[in-house]
This record gives sequence, C-alpha cells and structure tokens, in this order.
Amino acid sequence: MPSIEEKIRELEEEIRRTPYNKATQHHIGRLKAKLARLREEAEQRGAAKGGGRGYAVRKSGDATVALVGFPSVGKSTLLNMLTNAESEVGSYDFTTLDVVPGVLEYRGAKIQILDVPGLIRGASRGRGRGREVLSVIRSADLILLLIDVFNIEQYRILVKELHDAGIRLDATPPKVKITKKAQGGIKVSSTVELKSITEETIKAILSEYRIHNADVVIHEDLDEERFIDAIAGNRVYIPSLVVLNKIDLVGDGYLKEVASRLGREFVAISAGKGIGIEELKERIYSKLGFIRVYMKPQRGEADLEEPLIVRRGTTVAEVCQKLHRDFVERFRYAQVWGKSVRFPGQRVGLEHVLEDEDILTIVVRK
Repeated sequence: MPSIEEKIRELEEEIRRTPYNKATQHHIGRLKAKLARLREEAEQRGAAKGGGRGYAVRKSGDATVALVGFPSVGKSTLLNMLTNAESEVGSYDFTTLDVVPGVLEYRGAKIQILDVPGLIRGASRGRGRGREVLSVIRSADLILLLIDVFNIEQYRILVKELHDAGIRLDATPPKVKITKKAQGGIKVSSTVELKSITEETIKAILSEYRIHNADVVIHEDLDEERFIDAIAGNRVYIPSLVVLNKIDLVGDGYLKEVASRLGREFVAISAGKGIGIEELKERIYSKLGFIRVYMKPQRGEADLEEPLIVRRGTTVAEVCQKLHRDFVERFRYAQVWGKSVRFPGQRVGLEHVLEDEDILTIVVRK
C-alpha cells in the first residue's frame, strides 16, 4: 500500500499532466482537494511523531519578521547587519541550528527579526526539520525571502515550500462563508459572477472534505485553490519582501536579467558589504504598515516626542491591550484628534480604527 508521501507525489504528477480547461476543471478541483487533505494528514502525523526539539520563540516588539532562505544564503550576516543579535556566521550549510532573534530599532519601532534555520526542498514534508521551521515562520508579520544572486531558482522553491505548508504570500483570506447544515444538500450563492470555478467543482471539492449539506456564499471570483483554502481554514496570509543578496559580485546588466526572471520587485543588497541595508530597513518598516499614535493624558498635553508604534488597522481596544491588561475591562471612552475622526476630540469606542498621527486619550474607570 502506498505511503502518504507517495500518494502526494502521484497526485502532484497527475495534476501536472492534466491540461487545464473547462472540461477538466471539475477533475482537477477534486484532485487538488485530495492533495490538500493528504498534506494536512501528513502534517498531523508529523506533528504527532514529534521528532526532536522544537523551536520556541516568544514574539516581542511591535512586529516580527522571519528571515527565510536556503542554507548559507547570508541570513546570519544580514541579521547581524540589521540588529544587535550575534548570529554565528559560516561559509558552510546549516550554520544556524536554532532560531536566532534580534531587534531592529527603526523610526521608533522595535522590530523582532528571526533568523530561522535554512529551508531546503521538501521542507514542507519535514525534510531538514522543515515543519518546525515553518511553524515559526507562520507566526511572522512579514517574511523576507533572502535569495542568492547566483541562484534565482531558490525563489520558486521557497514560495512552493511555503505554499505547501499553508503560508499564502501577499494574499488575503478568500471571501467565502460556509455554513454547515444537517440536511438540504449544498446551496451555492455568490455576489459576483463566478468565471473561474463552477458550481459542480465547488460541490466536488466539498464532497472530498465530507461536506454534503451546507450553504456557501462567495464574495469574489476565485479558483479551486482559493476555495480549498476557505474550507481548510488553517492558512495564514503574510506579506513578503524579496531580498537579493551578494549584488556586489554582479553588474547592472545581470541585475536587469534577474528582475525579468523573478517577475516581481526586490531589494538588492550585499549583507557582507553593507550595501542596500538602509533601503531594506525602510522597506521593512513600510511593508509592515506602521502608524504613529500620540498619547494624550486627560487634561494634559500630547506626547509628540515618543509615539506609540502600532500597525495600520489597529483599534482603540488593541491600544488599550498594549498599554495595560485591565484597560479594556475598565474602559469608559476615548477621545481622538486626527484623520480618523470627523472633528477634534471626538468621543469613540473600543472598535474605532486609528490612523497615522492620531492623538488619543483613553478614559478608564478608577
């Protein structure tokens, strides 16, 4: 009887061999659903087996960035350039055997940078302690994909390993609501025209997940993979930056060729020579979507020297949690001066979303 890994390889090969068109969409959708379920089963079995010491990393600072790349691509050197960490640097594979944290302090933000052990092909299936490394990456707020300038194919491999581990780069969760029922079959409705998936394919995928009675409401034109992600419910959606290392060893013509091959924007650096590090810091800060909130005590002046650094989309409740664990329970109201309100000093509640350079007063019960 074939193992789970063999079944996964067989399904991947069948999907590769099958031409994608309207006639085969239903079949491919079912195959992809089977593949997703087998990967989840393999992940659960791997977790149950254990297999060594895991990586326990406590998140700290205003955000966490995972430094991801192949062994010996220069992650440790880059970490030391960006932060005050001391990560061992060597010219041989697997220098970093543990997760090494450091802190980048930039424009008032404290950003935790994690140098994780190098990923290799097959990491999502457990090779090179890949599952443990990927579990750390899943908790990051931003992923830096560090690529060797002479090995551009590393990018495709890393993206595939992350994807197979349920990490969706630069994407948002699918706008799908699935409500299971006791009976009545599958009812599909959508608020947009569905051009990329048919109702037949939707029902076939649900059947693979043993869902035979449910109301499905879809708010975007999605393909079968996005629909499978909606069912699985265990995907994480993380922004990424591609960082191309060792550019001091190549010319501008080669970099233009690399840009064409990659097909996406990247930050060019030399970790060893310190080239491009300041630009990278700025891109990290920008990509994390930080905003500044200035705190103002009741009947006092706002502290415009040291803003509170939070992420775009942060609510008053989240600021309360950041300041003191009792503030949410004792909350009476807040006042805001800035772009997020209609008039200065407007009273708002816990769900109010703040914007950059807002001034905030929190009033709590004594």
